[in-house]
Amino acid sequence: MSDSVQTPVPAEPAAVGEATRDIADVPAVEVITTVAVHLMSSAAVNLGLAEGGEEHKDLDEARKLITALAGLVTAGATEIGSYHAAPLRDGLKSLQLAFREASSVPDEPGQGPGEKFTGPVFG
Repeated sequence: MSDSVQTPVPAEPAAVGEATRDIADVPAVEVITTVAVHLMSSAAVNLGLAEGGEEHKDLDEARKLITALAGLVTAGATEIGSYHAAPLRDGLKSLQLAFREASSVPDEPGQGPGEKFTGPVFG
């Protein structure tokens, strides 16, 4: 066995308390929209829509991310209001359509990523 295994150093209680207070000051709508934007960005990269497209293309990963985004947007829409939900829904639909376009074997209507939450998506 090696003696080079490092044990994690616990965070100082003051630092944990400060981080907790900081996150408590962030409104829920901001947390939800930030997470949604991260999911959208990651899905776009995995669809090959970013610079260097094909290098990062992974439709299996994109499907998971789009489905998670659909669940978040669908569940959170009533909580964050239409002002914030509408652009998230638009972005989600765009990703769902991009997935359908990128897939060599198209899903049946209603079976695409996130469509169990959003219903079938058509261009």
